[in-house]
Amino acid sequence: MNYQDTINWMFQQLPMYQNKGKTAFKKDLSNTLSFSEHLGEPQNKFKSIHVGGTNGKGSTSHMLASILQEAGYKVGLYTSPHLKDFRERIRINGRVVSKQFVIGFVRRNRIFLKNNQLSFFEMTVGMAFDYFEKQKVDIALIEVGLGGRLDSTNIIRPELSVITNIGFDHMQFLGNTLDKIAKEKAGIIKNKIPVVIGETQNETKNVFKEKAKLTKSEIYFADQLIDYVLESDLKGSYQIHNIKTVLQSIEILRQSHFNISKAQLLKGLLNVSKNTGFMGRWQVLGHRPKVICDTAHNKEGLSFTIEQLKTETFNRLHMVLGFVSDKDLNSIAALLPKDAIYYFCKPNVQRGLDAKILQDFMRNNNCIGNTYYSVEEALLTAKSMAEKQDLIYIGGSTFVVAEII
Repeated sequence: MNYQDTINWMFQQLPMYQNKGKTAFKKDLSNTLSFSEHLGEPQNKFKSIHVGGTNGKGSTSHMLASILQEAGYKVGLYTSPHLKDFRERIRINGRVVSKQFVIGFVRRNRIFLKNNQLSFFEMTVGMAFDYFEKQKVDIALIEVGLGGRLDSTNIIRPELSVITNIGFDHMQFLGNTLDKIAKEKAGIIKNKIPVVIGETQNETKNVFKEKAKLTKSEIYFADQLIDYVLESDLKGSYQIHNIKTVLQSIEILRQSHFNISKAQLLKGLLNVSKNTGFMGRWQVLGHRPKVICDTAHNKEGLSFTIEQLKTETFNRLHMVLGFVSDKDLNSIAALLPKDAIYYFCKPNVQRGLDAKILQDFMRNNNCIGNTYYSVEEALLTAKSMAEKQDLIYIGGSTFVVAEII
């Protein structure tokens, strides 16, 4: 199989959360552990940092990777989902994994993958760990896919665990209260491994404190300990929280004998996109009219982007919006500006919410607009309708942004 054949086989043969949702979710780590044993336990042969949380874990992972790269380390970076190409999920010093490695990995392990019916995510995690071990990275940033306790990434023993914050997302798997969700996320806290919590929340702080006490882990609440913010090329008001989380994490890594100078820290924060290929977070795609996209896709994430929109100067706001079908639209609709012009669309994934259903729901919440066959058609229409002093925002889902970036 060539690269495209290999990718098609992976997407079609195996349960994939971004397409299928709940049916792709596994309730234990047995598959991941058996695949790891089959591969020779690669995750035990490189240092790692485990990054979880509801929002901001992608930005935090990329910032930390960029800083460590500037400090001269060979840095692996595993994130999900991808925007354009599967290989974005697995990088070393910003360079995506080669097509040949992907082809070879699937070819070498195809019998095991089929016989054991691994999920898409289980297989991809194994691929990343195998690649980082073979390439002899100095350290790898490993972003949790979903939750924490039962996530396929949760077989590593990291140098540091990071949990950015807790919000209402993926509640059908993780629970319907912040306390329950926090308990799942706290599953990445390991015995005697320090943990950084990005944001102190009354509903969750004791969950993390109790777990850290149980595991004898030093716990650091970044927002209580860091009283300054440094500039980053990642814009968006919500990045302030992520930057504080990163600064606290760097403090702990320095204590663990990682050599990171102030200059390397500053340069790393200012060159995240360049160093890591990061895309889709408050990214400006055009001017006159200004076009901004953002992958925020739940109440907590969108509350920040909507507040950020209020700081922009424009005549009319045009919102190109699409969601996946398992989002809590009630909480999201309350945040959305009622005076914007809406362009409703369905992201091109199996889980995508039908644009007509979205339109009807939003109309009942005084958000008025038309439906469009695709994200691209919605954006093209918005551009044709907008004047030079207007602003176009594209978002609601990572998969909406992926189609236009």
